[in-house]
Amino acid sequence: MRTVDDLIGWLGSSGGIARTADAIAAGFTPHAMRSAVDRGSVERVRRSWLALPGCAPDLRRAAEAGGRLTCLTQARRLGLWTPEHAELHLAVASTASRNAAEGVRLHWSQGPSPIAVGVLEDPIVNVLSHVARCVAVDEALPVWESAIRRKLVAAEVLERVEWKSTPARRLAEMASTQSDSGIETRFLLLMRSIGVAVRQQVWIDGHPVDGLIGECLAVQLDGFEHHRAKDRRRDLRADARLVLRGYSVLRFDYVQVMFQPDSVIGIISAAIAQGQHRRHGGRRRA
Repeated sequence: MRTVDDLIGWLGSSGGIARTADAIAAGFTPHAMRSAVDRGSVERVRRSWLALPGCAPDLRRAAEAGGRLTCLTQARRLGLWTPEHAELHLAVASTASRNAAEGVRLHWSQGPSPIAVGVLEDPIVNVLSHVARCVAVDEALPVWESAIRRKLVAAEVLERVEWKSTPARRLAEMASTQSDSGIETRFLLLMRSIGVAVRQQVWIDGHPVDGLIGECLAVQLDGFEHHRAKDRRRDLRADARLVLRGYSVLRFDYVQVMFQPDSVIGIISAAIAQGQHRRHGGRRRA
């Protein structure tokens, strides 16, 4: 007969939380479960879940709500780029109450992928589906591309999914593997909004340039954690190499691109108006 200690070990291997039905299927008796709860080693969540005291709070809240972690919450758990957010995003049945607890955003729509009973985390396709419905395209696209870059899903798979919403279908067409980070995707969207074409990851003098506008306007983008002195020195050397080869170089950081879009657009527009994207005189070699 499986003991209380066995139950604790089994819950630990199950993410710290599991349904009582699954525990019974694994060979644990109701008596063993009651004993574990009485000892304080295991806690009941609603009537149908068992959790270890150290269970991840988000998983516990999903079980309490009878839902699944999804959208930006699950995207962050998967290590994807996400815009700043404080709410817990939960997918629930269409018949669930419309009254959400404070700090919780409920998603009643169903994603394209079917879900087994008792699952507390949405699959990646459903996560992206909810993201598409939940946030603006300039915030959703970096999440989608992050999922592709981390190989959680292939772009070709996303293209073939029968998406239930127009935003998701649009994002499936736009997503690619070229952007190295959410900041690059955001920059591309800003440029598309003013009709400016950007070539990504163009190699010049043996080094990649984040974006190239026209023939010779190079754009470099510094991510959120890009602040170390050695990074700065490396960037200065790279910019100098480009200038010596006749390129104009503009560098933007995370805060500028994500939170000061009008300024970025204004600078790029002014540079193009001055013809800095066009070749003048001598030949340039990439």
